[in-house]
Amino acid sequence: QFSFSHQLAAYSSIPNRQHYISDKEGIVITSDHNIKNGKIKITTQSIQMTYVVKLNIQNKAGGSIHFTLYTFLCRMCCFSLQDEKKVTPACPILLNPGDSYEVEVHFRSSQFGYFPATLVFEFRPCTQGNSKLIHIVRDIEATLQTPLAKDLGPTAPYKPYKAPVSQPVHTIVEEGFPPERLVVQQLKDMVSLGLYKYPPFLKLLVKERLQDSDNLQPTVRKKLPSVKALLEAPLDAKRYAERFELLLHLEKLQMEVDIKRYDMQGQLMTRDRRNQRLLVLKVPGVAENRPSVLTGDHLMVSRAEDKGKPITMYKGYVHRVELEQVKLGFSIKLLQNFVDNMKFNVEFTLNCFPLRLQHRAVQLAIRHQLGPVLFPSATSGWGSSLPELRLYDRKLENNPEQCAAVRHILSGVSKPAPYLVFGPPGTGKTVTIVEAIKQVRKLDPQARVLACAPSNSASDLLCERVREHGDGHTVFRLYAGSRDPGSVPTALLNCCNLDKSNGCFVLPSKNTLMEYKVLVSTLVTAGRLVSGGIPVGHFSHIFIDEAGHAMEPECIIAVAGKRLLQPGTGQLVLAGDPKQLGPILRSPLAIQHGLGLSLLERLMLDNPLYQKAKPKGAYDEHFVSKLLHNYRSHPAILRIPNELFYDGELQVFADHHLRESCCTWEHLPKKDFPVVFHGAMGRDEREANSPSFFNVTEIHILMDYLKKLLQTQGKKGLATLSPKEIGIITPYRKQVEKINKAIRIDKELNQLKNIKELKVGSVEEFQGQERKVIMVSTVRSSATYVKMDKEFNLGFLTNEKRFNVAMTRAKALLIVVGNPVILNKDLIWKRFIHYCKAEGGYTGFDYADIEEEDDLVTRLAALNIQEDAEGGCSLIQQYMEPQWRNEQ
Repeated sequence: QFSFSHQLAAYSSIPNRQHYISDKEGIVITSDHNIKNGKIKITTQSIQMTYVVKLNIQNKAGGSIHFTLYTFLCRMCCFSLQDEKKVTPACPILLNPGDSYEVEVHFRSSQFGYFPATLVFEFRPCTQGNSKLIHIVRDIEATLQTPLAKDLGPTAPYKPYKAPVSQPVHTIVEEGFPPERLVVQQLKDMVSLGLYKYPPFLKLLVKERLQDSDNLQPTVRKKLPSVKALLEAPLDAKRYAERFELLLHLEKLQMEVDIKRYDMQGQLMTRDRRNQRLLVLKVPGVAENRPSVLTGDHLMVSRAEDKGKPITMYKGYVHRVELEQVKLGFSIKLLQNFVDNMKFNVEFTLNCFPLRLQHRAVQLAIRHQLGPVLFPSATSGWGSSLPELRLYDRKLENNPEQCAAVRHILSGVSKPAPYLVFGPPGTGKTVTIVEAIKQVRKLDPQARVLACAPSNSASDLLCERVREHGDGHTVFRLYAGSRDPGSVPTALLNCCNLDKSNGCFVLPSKNTLMEYKVLVSTLVTAGRLVSGGIPVGHFSHIFIDEAGHAMEPECIIAVAGKRLLQPGTGQLVLAGDPKQLGPILRSPLAIQHGLGLSLLERLMLDNPLYQKAKPKGAYDEHFVSKLLHNYRSHPAILRIPNELFYDGELQVFADHHLRESCCTWEHLPKKDFPVVFHGAMGRDEREANSPSFFNVTEIHILMDYLKKLLQTQGKKGLATLSPKEIGIITPYRKQVEKINKAIRIDKELNQLKNIKELKVGSVEEFQGQERKVIMVSTVRSSATYVKMDKEFNLGFLTNEKRFNVAMTRAKALLIVVGNPVILNKDLIWKRFIHYCKAEGGYTGFDYADIEEEDDLVTRLAALNIQEDAEGGCSLIQQYMEPQWRNEQ
């Protein structure tokens, strides 16, 4: 088999393709199609019709040449080559000066998609003594467009976003009109909370990515070695506070840049009809926290036509957030000059309150000697014997791991070390935590419990379940003042700090809070308890659910304080799964140096107490319980994640009727195997100034499955299915937007009841959730960006945790749509695709019909790709645009 690798090896050392696409030595290759930059583009809408491209080879040189070969670098079954004399190296064609020869490329496909191929021509001069081969390249890009291409294609050609060049401008800030406190907060601040500003030199170092540079002044350069040494040193109690303070500063610096992507120019505002003191501003995306705007936050605006110096910046306090608009309180000066539809430039600001709490927490943790909790070395032996249990939730009786976890928590045997509940997907870790809290209350009436989670939704769930089977008056849900009362579950309205007469949340006094046996809050709101001076060791137990989702300093908010937890006597319990996604961060430097590692994961990775013992390969139940009964998924859905991430130990305990409910669906490639991988040769596309990717071919396939699911429910082998039981997961923000648009413009889908309850979102947005049916769009279809995905933790490729979360949300049916050629380059995805193939769940474009690209071809594809953080904006923000955390 002829190989071009000796020629292509030179490819990677040349900064562009020009050398290869250029005509050479008088040989000219033209086409009946337009050739631009060496590319021939074919676009058709007709399936199974043959499309022909003719290429003409002309010898315009002074001497004769042999045309020896033309072939695709990577062969696809949808392409074929034809020429009259069937040129091969063994049977070349002699082209004399002025001669020409025609070859044809035939394209035919039964699948919608984008099919790129690189065609190489080889020639050999007839000159005696000249054996140098000549190679010329043409790229063929064939697109078989879906009917959705017109509606979902790029709205405008992609042009990278360029951040406005900001020149220092002298400004005058006009203070705004903050929301009035209708009720005086009863919880007084007893412990101060600093501003924790980063040093100015750090911003300059970050601009150079912590690398030495001629742009650095000598005084700043001097700081670089110590900063890098602190980041690279092992984490220990001595450097704990200093290290995390630096990491938090790095994250804040990136957040300040990323939030600027939402700044708006020339925006209109109107007066609020109900309150003439407020102005209303439309903020697209605010309803889904892109960006996050909370009551009490502030925005800065200036009049668009204000070109004078200094420029007046008006601070507008957020009084209310309503869907896609915010109501702002400005100074009387602005209101007196305001007329409707006056244009403003708007700047968003960062709410630093959560970061400030984390700074204080890491300082207090060391000051109050929490080293034995954060860096446990061995048990103190303080624990009592394991108690016999009379369970509130009788279902736990048949789950030995859950029972063992509850008993060990009650015994306190791990103290001062935290006790970890390792809960893989669908294994009931929250149920375990809730049972443990109830048992603590029963065993010790004097016990005081603080139960926290990173998000309000997880905290609400904890509180609702803890209130079952007991005296609800001893359980209290503490909300932040910025929380929307309308978002509170009905079951919790009578056990929280909502002042119903004024429609706002009020922080009760310290003494009132201390009377409750169980307090439930988010991790950030637990910082209010610290500020309020809850005394040393008040809480006998602190439970943190979903601990793997929180940065370690965020986790510590609930623990440090004025020693909310007394080391040695207090029990800290962390529940989560280190194999799933951790906290969402933006700073590449902070991620690189460990801020994305939760306390739970750090302990399980680095501390021997929480690692499997050899040779038994089991965890020490005195410190960690791994839950093994999966109550969510069909065994076919669970198999690959179980084998890859959980040592094959998970056992299927999902309800039989529910998990089998899609097994006879007529559109399954194989009956009784409810896992589908649909191979799609789509295309990574971008539009306008948004660098985020979308893939119309995959959307077309998803819509087809979605309509089949919703229109055949209750018949053709499919149980009754509502839109809220279906979830669509995709890693890129633009793909989410395009899928939602496809659903909106589809007449058949729009006629379906409750179609708006169908959720489309990122993997991060689905973590902790489950659906009867999950569909996944992987988007990535070009080797061009694989290296970037890996380097910046984007998309699915090379990200085990994102893969794990996406694959474990489904109960009864999992449908994955993706490019098998690209995904096969990742070992985990390769395993999944081969599994689907072996079990009969593979359909769509058959990757067996395309030769495997070698690593060299992949490198060639990525040759000219150098994505950068435009204007300093993180690639995570640009491509994925994660929700801004607002959990207070």
